[in-house]
Amino acid sequence: MLRRLNPPAAAALFPCLLAVSATATADDGGPMIELARQAGERVLVTVDGEPFTEYRPGGEADGGGHLPYLYPVYGPGGQALTRNWPMSEGKGEERDHPHHRSLWFAHGVVGPADGSKRHDFWTGRDGSAIVHREILAVESGEAGVLRTANAWVAPAGEEVLREERTTTFRAGAFDSGQAWRAIDFDLRLLAGDAAVVLGDTKEGTMAIRVAPTLRHQGEHAAGAMRNSEGIEGADVWGKRAAWVHYSGPVDGRAVGIAVLDHPGNFRHPTWWHARAYGLFAANPFGVHDFEKAKKGTGDWTIPAGGELRLRYRLLFHDGEVSPEQLDDELRRYSAD
Repeated sequence: MLRRLNPPAAAALFPCLLAVSATATADDGGPMIELARQAGERVLVTVDGEPFTEYRPGGEADGGGHLPYLYPVYGPGGQALTRNWPMSEGKGEERDHPHHRSLWFAHGVVGPADGSKRHDFWTGRDGSAIVHREILAVESGEAGVLRTANAWVAPAGEEVLREERTTTFRAGAFDSGQAWRAIDFDLRLLAGDAAVVLGDTKEGTMAIRVAPTLRHQGEHAAGAMRNSEGIEGADVWGKRAAWVHYSGPVDGRAVGIAVLDHPGNFRHPTWWHARAYGLFAANPFGVHDFEKAKKGTGDWTIPAGGELRLRYRLLFHDGEVSPEQLDDELRRYSAD
Protein backbone atom coordinates (compact mmCIF):
# COMPACT_ATOMS: atom_id res chain seq x y z
CA MET A 1 0.00 0.00 0.00
CA LEU A 2 1.04 3.60 -0.55
CA ARG A 3 1.06 6.25 2.13
CA ARG A 4 1.14 10.00 1.69
CA LEU A 5 4.25 12.03 2.47
CA ASN A 6 4.26 14.76 5.08
CA PRO A 7 4.63 18.11 3.29
CA PRO A 8 8.32 19.08 3.06
CA ALA A 9 9.61 22.62 3.38
CA ALA A 10 9.05 24.74 0.30
CA ALA A 11 12.02 24.95 -2.06
CA ALA A 12 13.07 27.54 -4.60
CA LEU A 13 11.20 27.25 -7.86
CA PHE A 14 12.53 27.22 -11.40
CA PRO A 15 14.40 30.44 -12.21
CA CYS A 16 12.50 33.19 -14.03
CA LEU A 17 9.07 31.62 -13.50
CA LEU A 18 6.11 33.07 -11.67
CA ALA A 19 5.97 32.19 -7.98
CA VAL A 20 3.61 29.51 -6.72
CA SER A 21 2.18 29.32 -3.22
CA ALA A 22 3.90 26.65 -1.11
CA THR A 23 1.53 26.95 1.87
CA ALA A 24 -1.53 25.19 0.47
CA THR A 25 -2.18 21.53 1.28
CA ALA A 26 -4.44 18.94 -0.25
CA ASP A 27 -7.79 18.32 1.43
CA ASP A 28 -6.55 15.10 3.05
CA GLY A 29 -3.45 16.81 4.52
CA GLY A 30 -1.16 15.13 2.00
CA PRO A 31 1.07 16.81 -0.55
CA MET A 32 -0.41 19.67 -2.53
CA ILE A 33 0.08 19.27 -6.27
CA GLU A 34 -0.23 22.75 -7.70
CA LEU A 35 -0.43 23.65 -11.37
CA ALA A 36 0.13 27.26 -12.37
CA ARG A 37 -0.20 28.65 -15.87
CA GLN A 38 2.82 30.60 -17.11
CA ALA A 39 3.46 32.80 -20.10
CA GLY A 40 3.36 31.10 -23.50
CA GLU A 41 0.93 28.34 -22.42
CA ARG A 42 3.50 26.69 -20.17
CA VAL A 43 2.22 25.09 -16.95
CA LEU A 44 4.43 24.77 -13.87
CA VAL A 45 3.85 21.74 -11.61
CA THR A 46 4.99 21.78 -7.97
CA VAL A 47 4.67 19.43 -4.99
CA ASP A 48 4.26 21.43 -1.77
CA GLY A 49 6.02 24.29 -3.51
CA GLU A 50 8.95 22.21 -4.73
CA PRO A 51 9.47 21.92 -8.50
CA PHE A 52 8.27 18.74 -10.16
CA THR A 53 8.03 19.52 -13.87
CA GLU A 54 6.76 21.97 -16.47
CA TYR A 55 4.48 21.43 -19.44
CA ARG A 56 5.97 23.06 -22.52
CA PRO A 57 3.79 23.33 -25.64
CA GLY A 58 6.68 23.31 -28.13
CA GLY A 59 6.85 25.35 -31.30
CA GLU A 60 8.83 28.46 -32.06
CA ALA A 61 7.09 30.47 -29.35
CA ASP A 62 8.41 27.95 -26.82
CA GLY A 63 12.01 27.93 -28.01
CA GLY A 64 11.66 25.24 -30.66
CA GLY A 65 10.60 21.63 -30.75
CA HIS A 66 7.90 20.10 -32.91
CA LEU A 67 5.72 18.77 -30.10
CA PRO A 68 4.62 19.31 -26.48
CA TYR A 69 6.84 17.86 -23.75
CA LEU A 70 7.57 17.94 -20.01
CA TYR A 71 10.88 19.44 -18.90
CA PRO A 72 12.64 19.39 -16.53
CA VAL A 73 11.47 16.43 -14.43
CA TYR A 74 12.61 16.36 -10.79
CA GLY A 75 12.40 13.29 -8.57
CA PRO A 76 11.22 13.56 -4.96
CA GLY A 77 14.79 14.24 -3.76
CA GLY A 78 15.21 17.17 -6.13
CA GLN A 79 17.41 15.44 -8.72
CA ALA A 80 16.80 16.19 -12.41
CA LEU A 81 16.01 12.76 -13.86
CA THR A 82 15.81 13.55 -17.59
CA ARG A 83 18.41 14.77 -20.06
CA ASN A 84 18.70 18.55 -20.41
CA TRP A 85 19.83 18.77 -24.04
CA PRO A 86 18.59 20.15 -26.42
CA MET A 87 16.57 22.46 -24.16
CA SER A 88 19.73 23.42 -22.22
CA GLU A 89 23.26 22.18 -21.65
CA GLY A 90 23.94 19.47 -19.08
CA LYS A 91 27.12 17.97 -17.68
CA GLY A 92 28.12 14.68 -19.28
CA GLU A 93 25.31 14.72 -21.82
CA GLU A 94 25.60 13.60 -25.41
CA ARG A 95 24.16 15.83 -28.12
CA ASP A 96 22.45 13.08 -30.11
CA HIS A 97 18.83 12.72 -31.20
CA PRO A 98 17.67 16.34 -30.81
CA HIS A 99 14.06 15.16 -31.01
CA HIS A 100 14.46 13.43 -27.62
CA ARG A 101 12.91 16.17 -25.50
CA SER A 102 12.90 14.95 -21.89
CA LEU A 103 9.42 13.35 -21.69
CA TRP A 104 7.07 13.22 -24.67
CA PHE A 105 4.58 11.25 -26.78
CA ALA A 106 4.87 10.87 -30.57
CA HIS A 107 5.09 8.30 -33.36
CA GLY A 108 7.21 8.00 -36.48
CA VAL A 109 4.76 6.72 -39.14
CA VAL A 110 1.27 8.21 -39.20
CA GLY A 111 -0.99 8.88 -42.15
CA PRO A 112 -4.20 8.18 -44.06
CA ALA A 113 -5.34 4.57 -44.32
CA ASP A 114 -5.63 4.91 -48.09
CA GLY A 115 -1.87 4.36 -48.40
CA SER A 116 -0.98 7.94 -49.31
CA LYS A 117 1.76 9.94 -47.66
CA ARG A 118 2.83 8.90 -44.14
CA HIS A 119 4.33 11.45 -41.77
CA ASP A 120 7.11 11.40 -39.16
CA PHE A 121 5.85 12.90 -35.93
CA TRP A 122 8.68 11.22 -33.97
CA THR A 123 11.56 13.32 -35.32
CA GLY A 124 9.61 16.00 -37.15
CA ARG A 125 12.33 16.11 -39.81
CA ASP A 126 9.77 16.12 -42.61
CA GLY A 127 8.01 19.15 -41.16
CA SER A 128 5.32 17.23 -39.30
CA ALA A 129 4.37 18.65 -35.91
CA ILE A 130 2.14 17.89 -32.94
CA VAL A 131 0.67 21.35 -32.40
CA HIS A 132 -0.59 22.46 -29.00
CA ARG A 133 -4.04 23.95 -29.59
CA GLU A 134 -5.32 24.87 -26.15
CA ILE A 135 -5.36 24.16 -22.45
CA LEU A 136 -8.76 22.70 -21.58
CA ALA A 137 -8.41 22.45 -17.80
CA VAL A 138 -5.90 23.04 -15.01
CA GLU A 139 -6.66 21.61 -11.56
CA SER A 140 -4.65 21.52 -8.33
CA GLY A 141 -5.13 19.36 -5.24
CA GLU A 142 -4.17 15.90 -3.98
CA ALA A 143 -3.71 15.17 -7.68
CA GLY A 144 -2.92 17.85 -10.24
CA VAL A 145 -4.66 17.53 -13.61
CA LEU A 146 -3.79 19.15 -16.93
CA ARG A 147 -6.05 18.63 -19.94
CA THR A 148 -4.85 19.78 -23.34
CA ALA A 149 -5.93 19.55 -26.97
CA ASN A 150 -3.36 18.97 -29.74
CA ALA A 151 -3.42 18.50 -33.50
CA TRP A 152 -1.08 16.22 -35.45
CA VAL A 153 -0.38 18.39 -38.49
CA ALA A 154 1.32 17.23 -41.71
CA PRO A 155 3.93 19.38 -43.51
CA ALA A 156 1.36 20.74 -45.96
CA GLY A 157 -0.82 21.90 -43.06
CA GLU A 158 -3.54 19.26 -43.06
CA GLU A 159 -4.65 17.84 -39.72
CA VAL A 160 -3.98 14.09 -39.60
CA LEU A 161 -5.19 13.41 -36.06
CA ARG A 162 -6.69 15.25 -33.13
CA GLU A 163 -5.45 14.44 -29.66
CA GLU A 164 -7.04 14.99 -26.26
CA ARG A 165 -4.50 14.50 -23.48
CA THR A 166 -5.09 14.29 -19.72
CA THR A 167 -1.90 14.41 -17.65
CA THR A 168 -2.29 13.71 -13.92
CA PHE A 169 0.44 14.42 -11.35
CA ARG A 170 0.69 12.68 -7.96
CA ALA A 171 3.11 12.26 -5.04
CA GLY A 172 3.45 9.90 -2.10
CA ALA A 173 5.61 7.12 -0.66
CA PHE A 174 5.80 3.36 -0.54
CA ASP A 175 5.20 1.56 2.76
CA SER A 176 8.94 0.91 2.80
CA GLY A 177 9.53 4.66 2.95
CA GLN A 178 10.84 5.60 -0.50
CA ALA A 179 9.23 8.74 -1.81
CA TRP A 180 7.70 8.73 -5.27
CA ARG A 181 6.16 11.07 -7.79
CA ALA A 182 3.99 9.91 -10.66
CA ILE A 183 2.76 11.25 -13.99
CA ASP A 184 -0.19 9.51 -15.64
CA PHE A 185 -0.83 10.02 -19.35
CA ASP A 186 -4.32 9.35 -20.73
CA LEU A 187 -4.16 9.92 -24.49
CA ARG A 188 -7.07 9.85 -26.91
CA LEU A 189 -6.10 9.89 -30.59
CA LEU A 190 -9.11 10.88 -32.67
CA ALA A 191 -9.54 10.34 -36.41
CA GLY A 192 -11.60 12.78 -38.46
CA ASP A 193 -13.53 12.00 -41.62
CA ALA A 194 -10.89 9.55 -42.86
CA ALA A 195 -9.29 6.51 -41.23
CA VAL A 196 -5.73 6.97 -39.91
CA VAL A 197 -2.94 4.38 -39.62
CA LEU A 198 -0.26 4.40 -36.94
CA GLY A 199 2.42 2.48 -38.73
CA ASP A 200 4.75 -0.38 -37.91
CA THR A 201 7.99 1.27 -36.77
CA LYS A 202 10.21 1.19 -33.71
CA GLU A 203 10.33 5.01 -33.76
CA GLY A 204 7.87 5.79 -30.95
CA THR A 205 5.93 6.24 -28.76
CA MET A 206 5.51 7.09 -24.99
CA ALA A 207 9.06 8.19 -24.37
CA ILE A 208 11.56 9.56 -21.90
CA ARG A 209 15.29 10.32 -22.23
CA VAL A 210 17.00 9.71 -18.89
CA ALA A 211 19.81 11.56 -17.14
CA PRO A 212 23.35 10.41 -18.14
CA THR A 213 24.12 8.42 -14.99
CA LEU A 214 20.89 6.42 -15.33
CA ARG A 215 22.08 5.04 -18.66
CA HIS A 216 23.23 1.43 -18.85
CA GLN A 217 25.98 2.15 -21.40
CA GLY A 218 28.13 5.12 -22.36
CA GLU A 219 30.22 7.75 -20.63
CA HIS A 220 29.04 8.45 -17.05
CA ALA A 221 26.64 5.47 -17.25
CA ALA A 222 25.98 3.84 -13.88
CA GLY A 223 22.43 2.61 -14.30
CA ALA A 224 20.57 -0.67 -14.62
CA MET A 225 17.63 -1.73 -16.80
CA ARG A 226 15.07 -4.39 -15.97
CA ASN A 227 11.61 -5.33 -17.18
CA SER A 228 8.63 -7.10 -15.61
CA GLU A 229 9.75 -10.43 -17.13
CA GLY A 230 13.11 -10.33 -15.34
CA ILE A 231 15.12 -9.44 -18.46
CA GLU A 232 17.99 -7.06 -17.72
CA GLY A 233 20.32 -4.66 -19.49
CA ALA A 234 20.26 -3.96 -23.22
CA ASP A 235 18.25 -7.17 -23.81
CA VAL A 236 15.17 -5.26 -22.61
CA TRP A 237 14.97 -3.68 -26.08
CA GLY A 238 12.24 -5.10 -28.31
CA LYS A 239 10.76 -7.37 -25.64
CA ARG A 240 7.18 -7.36 -24.42
CA ALA A 241 6.69 -6.40 -20.79
CA ALA A 242 4.17 -4.72 -18.50
CA TRP A 243 6.80 -2.29 -17.21
CA VAL A 244 10.43 -1.30 -17.65
CA HIS A 245 12.56 0.20 -14.89
CA TYR A 246 15.78 2.24 -15.03
CA SER A 247 17.66 2.75 -11.76
CA GLY A 248 20.96 4.20 -10.65
CA PRO A 249 22.56 7.24 -9.04
CA VAL A 250 21.85 10.87 -9.90
CA ASP A 251 23.94 13.43 -8.03
CA GLY A 252 25.04 10.63 -5.71
CA ARG A 253 21.48 9.63 -4.75
CA ALA A 254 19.89 6.27 -5.64
CA VAL A 255 16.81 6.89 -7.78
CA GLY A 256 14.71 5.17 -10.42
CA ILE A 257 12.17 5.63 -13.20
CA ALA A 258 9.54 3.07 -14.16
CA VAL A 259 7.11 3.27 -17.07
CA LEU A 260 3.98 1.16 -16.65
CA ASP A 261 1.82 0.03 -19.57
CA HIS A 262 -1.82 0.13 -18.49
CA PRO A 263 -3.35 -3.38 -18.74
CA GLY A 264 -6.31 -1.86 -20.61
CA ASN A 265 -4.08 -0.75 -23.49
CA PHE A 266 -4.35 -2.65 -26.75
CA ARG A 267 -1.54 -5.20 -27.27
CA HIS A 268 -0.69 -5.20 -23.56
CA PRO A 269 1.97 -6.08 -22.54
CA THR A 270 3.59 -3.69 -24.98
CA TRP A 271 6.98 -3.80 -26.71
CA TRP A 272 9.77 -1.47 -25.58
CA HIS A 273 12.07 0.75 -27.60
CA ALA A 274 14.33 0.95 -24.54
CA ARG A 275 17.96 1.66 -25.33
CA ALA A 276 20.98 1.33 -23.05
CA TYR A 277 22.08 4.85 -24.07
CA GLY A 278 19.06 6.33 -22.29
CA LEU A 279 16.00 6.31 -24.56
CA PHE A 280 13.13 4.59 -22.83
CA ALA A 281 9.87 4.20 -24.80
CA ALA A 282 6.76 2.03 -24.78
CA ASN A 283 5.78 1.19 -28.37
CA PRO A 284 2.84 -1.09 -29.25
CA PHE A 285 3.29 -0.62 -33.00
CA GLY A 286 6.83 -1.67 -33.99
CA VAL A 287 6.22 -5.40 -34.39
CA HIS A 288 8.28 -5.64 -37.61
CA ASP A 289 11.39 -4.27 -35.89
CA PHE A 290 10.90 -6.00 -32.55
CA GLU A 291 9.71 -9.43 -33.72
CA LYS A 292 11.27 -9.57 -37.22
CA ALA A 293 7.72 -9.99 -38.48
CA LYS A 294 6.43 -9.06 -41.92
CA LYS A 295 6.54 -5.31 -42.43
CA GLY A 296 3.20 -3.77 -41.60
CA THR A 297 2.27 -6.40 -39.01
CA GLY A 298 2.18 -3.75 -36.30
CA ASP A 299 0.01 -1.25 -38.21
CA TRP A 300 -3.06 -0.08 -36.32
CA THR A 301 -5.97 1.68 -38.01
CA ILE A 302 -8.20 4.18 -36.25
CA PRO A 303 -11.46 4.17 -38.26
CA ALA A 304 -13.04 7.39 -39.49
CA GLY A 305 -14.62 9.11 -36.51
CA GLY A 306 -12.98 6.59 -34.15
CA GLU A 307 -10.32 6.83 -31.47
CA LEU A 308 -7.41 5.00 -29.91
CA ARG A 309 -6.93 5.40 -26.18
CA LEU A 310 -3.51 4.79 -24.59
CA ARG A 311 -2.57 5.10 -20.90
CA TYR A 312 0.82 5.07 -19.19
CA ARG A 313 2.12 5.78 -15.70
CA LEU A 314 5.62 7.11 -15.15
CA LEU A 315 6.89 6.57 -11.62
CA PHE A 316 9.91 8.52 -10.30
CA HIS A 317 11.23 7.31 -6.96
CA ASP A 318 13.99 7.56 -4.39
CA GLY A 319 15.99 4.56 -3.23
CA GLU A 320 15.72 0.95 -4.31
CA VAL A 321 12.40 -0.47 -5.48
CA SER A 322 11.84 -4.19 -5.99
CA PRO A 323 10.15 -5.85 -8.98
CA GLU A 324 7.41 -6.97 -6.58
CA GLN A 325 6.71 -3.35 -5.63
CA LEU A 326 6.40 -2.41 -9.28
CA ASP A 327 4.06 -5.35 -9.88
CA ASP A 328 1.93 -4.04 -7.00
CA GLU A 329 1.93 -0.57 -8.54
CA LEU A 330 0.79 -1.99 -11.86
CA ARG A 331 -2.14 -3.71 -10.13
CA ARG A 332 -3.12 -0.44 -8.45
CA TYR A 333 -2.77 1.44 -11.70
CA SER A 334 -4.98 -1.08 -13.51
CA ALA A 335 -7.74 -0.32 -10.98
CA ASP A 336 -7.65 3.43 -11.67
